[in-house]
Formats: sequence, structure tokens, C-alpha cells
Amino acid sequence: MIVIVKPQATEEQREQLLRRIRELGLQPMVSNGAERTVVGLIGDERLIAEGMLESLPAVEQVMPILKPYKLVSREFKASDSIIEVRGIPFGGPQIQVIAGPCSVETPEQMRRAAAAVQAAGCRLMRGGAFKPRTSPYTFQGVGDEGLDYFRDAADAYDLPIVTELMDVRKIDLFLEKRVDVIQIGTRNMQNFDLLKEVGRLQVPVILKRGMSATVKEWLMAAEYIAAHGNHRIIFAERGIRSFETSYRNVLDVTAIPFLKKETHLPVIVDPSHAGGKTWLVPALAKAAIAAGADGLLIESHPCPEEAWCDADQALSPEQLQTLMGDLRKLAEAIGRSL
Repeated sequence: MIVIVKPQATEEQREQLLRRIRELGLQPMVSNGAERTVVGLIGDERLIAEGMLESLPAVEQVMPILKPYKLVSREFKASDSIIEVRGIPFGGPQIQVIAGPCSVETPEQMRRAAAAVQAAGCRLMRGGAFKPRTSPYTFQGVGDEGLDYFRDAADAYDLPIVTELMDVRKIDLFLEKRVDVIQIGTRNMQNFDLLKEVGRLQVPVILKRGMSATVKEWLMAAEYIAAHGNHRIIFAERGIRSFETSYRNVLDVTAIPFLKKETHLPVIVDPSHAGGKTWLVPALAKAAIAAGADGLLIESHPCPEEAWCDADQALSPEQLQTLMGDLRKLAEAIGRSL
């Protein structure tokens, strides 16, 4: 259920509305739009008798939300949400590209990677200090000190950092190291305890789609984060598992316009994990932008053949430069900017 607030409602009347909602045992979630303020109600809506809220002076209309995912739905907020990361907007006319290596390896590797990311014109940097791997015997990431390598390298080029959180016990470390965007990986999309904890933060979250998750399951995972207070969510399509074995995953391009219709939150795409091969990344990146994606997550490495993780899908600095040039032309053709 949502409550649409009258534009002329006073601050005192708005506070009265929020106070009444809490008295009924529900949690109000306020969304301030350009023209309207909407209050979402979290909890057992059966506690609200018909007409109970409509009588308050601040209330213009009370409407039920039919979708099971309420706070992330277009019914809750009709206009696009812009999620800012240190002043860099996700959503709206600008398309953002986040680039960097799959994993943090050494301080020198990260310095070279950061230099290449900035030189290509990407505004954020990715890198994993902790790596969820299918086999327990493969490289699992550098760990805690990897965040120091990453932070130092990115700070030298004024790049916000995006890195994956796998364990609630690392949240304090992530906050201490000033991680700008927390990534929830495909294997943790339905780790509900983790989702609840990042929901209590005010750090932007990139929520990757589970490799076998439906769009509805993905939206409901985002609702876990939003329901605990954090509305700074960015969806990331990274390909889904199918019967096909010729390439790593199937990039679900259809999900991009579908999500843009269902949710007010930004949608980005990871073409590197979808294709799994360097030569596939440019085509998939272009397809994502043409379909309406708000950004891209691209793996790049100073020397891909020496990468400790996912070497087959990492772009070289030169390849990243070329792709960014092509993407700028495509963005301009569809009335957006990169």
C-alpha cells in the first residue's frame, strides 16, 4: 500500500501521517519525487481499517500495490531513480562504465589497472578482494589486504570502487575502507541474511542476478534490501545458465527493458561474465546499451594473459579504449551520453 501526500501538506501534517503509520505497527518508507511525495507502508496492511488514513489532512490518496515487490516497483515510484556514487549518476541520460580486473592481485597490478580505467574514460573501478569460486582449490582472492591495494590504487586516480561482499562479518571492514559500492554476486542473490544487512546500510548496492534466477526472484531479492531501508540499489544482469555450452552464459537482453518497465531503479549489465570470452564482450556491451541499460560492468586487466582469475574474458587497456570509443558513438545515437 502507498499513500500519496498532498503537495500543499505542511511539515506538521506530514509528520502526523508518519506518526500515525508507526502507531498502527507499520514502517513508513518515504519517497520524495519532483512533483509528489509517496509513502510506502511496510508491514501487515490488514491493521489499517478502510478510511483510517484518508481522513488525515496530509493524505491525497491511498492506493494498494499489487506487485509482491513493492518498494522497488514502478507503482511505488513512477519516475526513474537516480543512484549517485560520489556525484556520479546511475540512471537518467548518462551511461556509466565500471571497469577493472576480476580480482585484486598485487599493488602494482591495481595501479596499472586504475591508470588504464581512467585513461579509457571509465568513471568507476571494479575489483574483487574476495572471490566466490566453484572449486575450493582455485584462487579465492587476496582477502583483507586486497582492499588496501584497491583503495590506494583507485584513490590515486579519484575512482570510486566497486567490490563484492560475501560475508556479513566483513561489513565493518568494507565501511572502514570506504567501499563506494557493495556488489552482491550471483551466488549470494538469495542470501537473505546478507541482503538484510546491506539493507541497513546507506551504501549503494549492485545486485547481480542469480545464474538461474527468474526476474521476479531478482526483484524480490532487491525488495529485501529496500525493505530494510536502503533504496540505493542497482540491478546487474550478468547472464543466466541454460543448456547452451558454446559460451559461458546467456545474456538476457530482454530483461533490460522488462526491468525498466517494472522498477524505477537503474539497470546495468556485465557482458564479461555473460560471454566469458574477450571477443564477445564488445558485441554484448553494445547490445546492452541499445536495449536501454544504464551502465556496464567490464573486466579489464593490464596484462590479461597473466590474470589470476577469468583471464579469457578480460579486455586489455587498448581493447577497453577502443570499446569506450564505440560505446560513446552508440550512446550519442540513442540520445544518451557516456
